[in-house]
Amino acid sequence: MQVPAHVEYERATSVDHALGLLARYGPEARVLAGGHSLIPMMKLRLAQPETLVDINDLSELAGLGVTDGELRIGAMVRHAQLLDHAEAGELFAILHDAERVIADPIVRNWGTIGGSLCQADPSEDLSATFAALQATMIIRGLDGERSVAARDFHTGPYETVVRPGEILTEIRIALHPTIGPRTDPKTGRKTGGGPGSLRRGSAYQKVGRRVGDWPVGAAGAAVWLSDGTVAEVGIGLSAVGARHFSAAEAEDFLRGAPATAQAFEQAGQIAAEHCRPSSDQRGPADYKRHLARELTIRALDLALRRAQAAEPSGAERASGGPGGRPPGSNRTAR
Repeated sequence: MQVPAHVEYERATSVDHALGLLARYGPEARVLAGGHSLIPMMKLRLAQPETLVDINDLSELAGLGVTDGELRIGAMVRHAQLLDHAEAGELFAILHDAERVIADPIVRNWGTIGGSLCQADPSEDLSATFAALQATMIIRGLDGERSVAARDFHTGPYETVVRPGEILTEIRIALHPTIGPRTDPKTGRKTGGGPGSLRRGSAYQKVGRRVGDWPVGAAGAAVWLSDGTVAEVGIGLSAVGARHFSAAEAEDFLRGAPATAQAFEQAGQIAAEHCRPSSDQRGPADYKRHLARELTIRALDLALRRAQAAEPSGAERASGGPGGRPPGSNRTAR
C-alpha cells in the first residue's frame, strides 16, 4: 500500500494566515487545495513536503464572475463550479470545452483551478486554455500582490513562477482585447482600434487515449473578428512541447488576416512546426506534431463559427457568444 511520508498539517483561516504559515515553515511547506495532484505524488514519494497548509476554508479565493471588464476566477474555484457557471461559458466557451474533458465528476467536484495550474503538468488542459485567452495570474505574498501573464507563469515541467511563501489567488481574463488601429496595406487607411464591433469565439479540442487519461495532444483557440478579419487571436497547445503552452508564431500569422479555412490551415502548420513533442507511451513525436496541426485547425474553425454566431461585443450586457459543449474524454489527476 502506498502511504505518504510523515507530514505536519496546518489549516489556514485566511489568505494572510496561510501566507504567515508558509513563511513560518519555509520552502518545504506546500499548499493543499484540492489535493488530487499533490496527494498521489506524496503517496509515490515524488513529493515529500514537511508541512501542508490547507487552504480549503478560504472562501475569499472562491469568487467567480465579471468585475471591471474581466472574468475573474478564484484559485479555489472547483472545476465543477467553472463548468456549471453559465456566464463563464457564454463569455468563453473554451472554458466549458476544457472543463468537460478534465478528469471525472469526482475529481472535478473537488479539484481546483489554481491547483491544476500550480501543478504545472506539461499536459495540463487549463494551462493551454488560459494561454489561448491570454489570461493574467494574480500571485500574493507577504510583500504584496503581483501580476504575471499566463504565458510566463510556467517556467518548466512542474515549475511555476510562484515563489516559496506565495499563493496563486486569482486568474483574470479580459473580456475585450487591446487592439490598436491597423493600416490597410492596400489603401493605407487606419482600421480597427476598438472592441465595440468585434465578435468573439473560442474552442478547445483534445485527443486522449482513453477516458480518464491525459491528452496525447490538445489545442485551444480564441478569436476576435472584425468584418471577417482576425483582429486578435490566441492559440494554446498542451502535451506537444509548445513553448509557454502557446503558438505565438501562428498567432502572428493570423492577426489582420482574413478568417478563412486556408489561413487556419497555414496557422496549424506553423503551430506544428514550432512544437517540440517527445515520443512516449502516449505516442511518437511525429503523431503529436500532426495532432498539433489538426487540433489547431479544428479549434480555430469552431471558434470562428461561434464568433460568427455571436452578437458584437459592443452589444453585450455582461457576456458574449454561445458556449458550446462538445463531448470529449475525461482524465484523472487534479
